[in-house]
Amino acid sequence: MKKRLVSLLAIATMTATMFAACGSSETASTDTASSDSTSTEETTATETTDTADAAVELPEDTGKVLNIYGWNEEFKSRLTDHYADYTEVDATHGKIGDVDVVWNITPSTDNAYQNNLDEALLAQESASADDKVDLFLVEADYALKYVDTDYAMPLKDLGITDADLADQYKYTQDIVTDSNGNLKGASWQACSAGFIYNREAAKEILGTDDPDEVQAAVADWSKYNETAAKVADAGYKMCSVNDTYRVYSNNVSGKWVQDGKVVIDKNIEKWVDDSKELVDANAETTDDLWGDDWAKGKRPEGKIFGYFGPAWFFNFCLDADQEGTIANKGGWGYCVGPQSYYWGGTWICAATGTDNANLVKDIILTMTTDKAVLKDIAQKDADCVNSKTVLKELASDDSGNLDLLGGQNPYAQLAEGAEKVDLSNLSAYDQGCNEEFQKAMKNYFQGNATKDEALDMFKKAIVEKYPDVTAE
Repeated sequence: MKKRLVSLLAIATMTATMFAACGSSETASTDTASSDSTSTEETTATETTDTADAAVELPEDTGKVLNIYGWNEEFKSRLTDHYADYTEVDATHGKIGDVDVVWNITPSTDNAYQNNLDEALLAQESASADDKVDLFLVEADYALKYVDTDYAMPLKDLGITDADLADQYKYTQDIVTDSNGNLKGASWQACSAGFIYNREAAKEILGTDDPDEVQAAVADWSKYNETAAKVADAGYKMCSVNDTYRVYSNNVSGKWVQDGKVVIDKNIEKWVDDSKELVDANAETTDDLWGDDWAKGKRPEGKIFGYFGPAWFFNFCLDADQEGTIANKGGWGYCVGPQSYYWGGTWICAATGTDNANLVKDIILTMTTDKAVLKDIAQKDADCVNSKTVLKELASDDSGNLDLLGGQNPYAQLAEGAEKVDLSNLSAYDQGCNEEFQKAMKNYFQGNATKDEALDMFKKAIVEKYPDVTAE
């Protein structure tokens, strides 16, 4: 484990210079980054290690404290609401039977969550029993950093088998499979995403709010841009350029870093050109995601035609519980948009050295494979869950209708999108490259730099962030 310890220490040192966007931040270790060209390809091409015949007898749990590390309240709310044995004590504590649950929640801003988790994992072997990490959460953009170390347990070592996970979408397993083919995490979410549009605006501008008709108006980027012109003429903005970015970046033909060099994909270049044209035509904004200006579109007076997002966006980003919002009035609709894509997700990882292995196993199985629990999450939290069977059930009748979507049922489209997720171009550099590219291009969109000057800003920033790559 010494080699991995040194590797993660290098990560912890390097992450101090990182910043967060979209609610998270990523750092790749030297080990992970240098092996990206092989490990990620193996990850996306490898099926989960066969554990169907594995018989694992776990030692009796001795831990009095279950330490869970995360960056926000999402998993805590899921466990509180849907894990039957959990009792909430206060904002950072709970009980499961005789075990005290301690939530170590550190926001992702300035890479604080990863730095805190790194420090805890580095101390795992020498930590007292009550201080050991038992469960920790990761996002897709930096999952490889953790699953490709010895600090995350293979699920097979918990006795979790392929049969247990057979109903999940394969891409959700590929993301947390290490370079040796070991599955090291599981998620309750399948985060295929689409276009969330303002129904009243659609009726005013397009003459209809029917999802099929709106989809026809944004079916590809050419049609999307035509519709954006109509939206601008009506006094609205289509969305922010930062809303569309992930749709383009999820549909690239190659990785950000190839043979040690940063490569700007043609689809990323298309995003730049399309976005500049729409910003200049007053059809899109340059608002940063999660900012106050960006958030104005949640209300009718914000004059925003739509947002791009997955199902977690419904629950966490549209403020359905606040009076006067479009979501509160059931005023949003959902369609696939110009291209299928996915965004985010949260994975549960078991920490090597946990003294609550049986409890950890039960939490992972209950929260990611129990169909009754998953259906309850979908219906109560408007989430798209990681179960083909449950999504099929939700799509087949009114049980999948969502109030914030005006009673529309989006689960057939979400399930179809989850089957199309392609991770062949995923790499350990993604979040850093994506963040720095958007940051640099904002200068171009706002007229503060030429396109070439903005590209130079990006190249300088990415070489500083990742010294092992070149950008010409």
